[in-house]
Amino acid sequence: MQAVNSMTENHQYHTTNITKIHRLSEDAFVFYFQKLFSFKPGEVVALTLHQQEPARLYSICSGVNESDLAILFKVKPDGFLTPRLAQKTVGDLVFMSKPFGAFYGTQNSDYWIAAGTGIAPFHSMTKSGLVQNKTLIYGGREPGSFYFHEVFKNIDGLNYIPCSSTLKQDGFYEGRLTAYLKSEPLDIRQNFFLCGSAEMVVQSRDVLIDRGVKYENIISEIYF
Repeated sequence: MQAVNSMTENHQYHTTNITKIHRLSEDAFVFYFQKLFSFKPGEVVALTLHQQEPARLYSICSGVNESDLAILFKVKPDGFLTPRLAQKTVGDLVFMSKPFGAFYGTQNSDYWIAAGTGIAPFHSMTKSGLVQNKTLIYGGREPGSFYFHEVFKNIDGLNYIPCSSTLKQDGFYEGRLTAYLKSEPLDIRQNFFLCGSAEMVVQSRDVLIDRGVKYENIISEIYF
């Protein structure tokens, strides 16, 4: 998750080091850091390489009981932080805030809707034991854009629906994420958690409202 807003301005930053790096694709990474504080699934951290520079927000993608704290990011060639962050190695230091936020997982039969790196908080919720009786609807284009695909498809109790308008493979819904939301059965009484780009969140929210989901039952977090 990458954003700059008022939430990053008043944090105290703490030094932590990179403990492990997992490259998911040519431009997508999971970085693991020494965990300084406990957190709730769905929270974010503000991250910067220098305390004098503006921070960026990243959803935590690791489970609450894991020894390290992890974030998922995709390198934006013209981005302020990700090109430099991707050049870091194990042992390097960064500055990180305490975890915070309000996009929390629940024990209910919620719908999780994500695209791209918006999957990060749902992976954290999954690894923290909040996955039972959930429906995860995940949009992408090529196989490499479905991060943690092998994790989700092998979890009992999770109804995992990867959606792609370009992939024609068993186990994939043939069509965009919004096409699934428009045409397939949904329990509109449940909560719907949306995480992804502003365009995806707005389009999905509009579809859900048209289908009868109450506005207050739609909880969203936007990735930039």
